[in-house]
Amino acid sequence: QVQLAESGGGSVQAGDSLTLSCAATGSTVRYTMAWFRQAPGKERIFVGGISWDGNGPNYADSVKGRFAISRDNAKNTVSLQMNSLQPEDTAVYFCAADSGLVVTLRASYWGQGTQVTVSS
Repeated sequence: QVQLAESGGGSVQAGDSLTLSCAATGSTVRYTMAWFRQAPGKERIFVGGISWDGNGPNYADSVKGRFAISRDNAKNTVSLQMNSLQPEDTAVYFCAADSGLVVTLRASYWGQGTQVTVSS
């Protein structure tokens, strides 16, 4: 059983940076990890994902070039570095894990989410 806990959310100004962390209890070494976000009144959408070995992170077009995912398997953590934040990045950010190659909305494990608010 894997449990995920996000941290690092907060309120920032447009153009600021923020780093989210996801700590896992139970080993996620062989799991693909991903970040999703859900803005008020909108569906939860994919932000970015990273394979178990850290290769080939992929990102949604809306965050490509601004966000970066990394993981530390020794610490069972995955991070989301967010730069040049914009008001449209405001959302609850969720960490997810799955044993498959791709993490989708059907992922096996989810965190509770952390709020990110970007003001203009």
